[in-house]
Order: sequence, then structure tokens, then C-alpha cells
Amino acid sequence: MKTLGIFRHAKSDWNDARLRDFDRPLNARGRKGAAIMGLHIRDHAQNWSRILASPAVRVTQTLDLASEAAGAAPSITWDRRIYLASSATLIDVLREQDGDPASIMMVGHNPGLEDLIFDLVPDDGNSPLRDIVEEKLPTAAFAVLQLDIDSWDKVDMGCASLVHLQRPRDLDPDLGPNANF
Repeated sequence: MKTLGIFRHAKSDWNDARLRDFDRPLNARGRKGAAIMGLHIRDHAQNWSRILASPAVRVTQTLDLASEAAGAAPSITWDRRIYLASSATLIDVLREQDGDPASIMMVGHNPGLEDLIFDLVPDDGNSPLRDIVEEKLPTAAFAVLQLDIDSWDKVDMGCASLVHLQRPRDLDPDLGPNANF
């Protein structure tokens, strides 16, 4: 059994049209969401063996703020392939992990992370959390999957169950879709 954490970057700032997508920072709501989710991830009590993340600015800032709030200094492996990756690419990244860590947290972007959940968790009507993700995996959302595999090179479609999902708005209503920042 392996554990996969999925953490979507927090809300980004679209105010500077001159910035490349890769270089967009977090906005005020995103900074608050990243910090509150950092506390939640810490309190979820999972010790992540490895953290894999997109090097995009909004992801690096999300992890910096989440780590600071949690009082942690995790070791992070930055992988450019995670930036705007498809589910297939994300599965390839997971399959390539050496050393067979017990748990991996992947931090990146939609639609790839959302699609990864859809590909790994069967749509068999037995996952109310998957139904929530079908509505949307919002910014700064955190999900935990249990994979019925013995090694990461065995990651395949339908091998997981979604055992935890936390959205920022569930922790602070000011972080919901109708919040004014």
C-alpha cells in the first residue's frame, strides 16, 4: 500500500498581464489559503517521504507559505514536467520514483491533478469524495489517496481510493468562491 497526497497550488494573481503563466504569483486569497492548508496538512499527521512539485512561482509560493505556517522545512524535488502536466505525465513521474518511498505528495496544477484523481480512483459510485472532486478540485485543495500497489512503478488506472479531501473554504468561508479579497 502506498499513499499519494495531491496539493493544488493556491489562488494565483492575474493582475499583471505581462507575466508568463509560469511566473504568476499568489494573490492575497492564495497566500491566506496556502497558510491555512499548511496547518491542515501538518495536522493531518502524514509524514511525507517525498514531495514532488512544479517549479512554477505559484507552486513555490504555496509550498513556502504552507511550510512556514506548519513550522516545517520539507525537502522538495522540483520537476518541470509537473507544470501543467496531463494525468498521463503525472503517472509517469510517479512510476519513475526510485527508493520506493511509502508516501509521496505531488504539488501542481489543474487540470492534471484533478484528472489524476479521476484516473486513479474508480468511478464506481463508492466514493463521495470523488464526487466532490468532479465538481471541482479548487485551488489549495488537498487530497489523500491510498494506492493498492507495492511499488510506485505499478501505478495504474483505478488502483486507488480517495480517503481524504480538504478544501480551503471548508476551513475558512472567506476562502470560498464568493469571497472578496
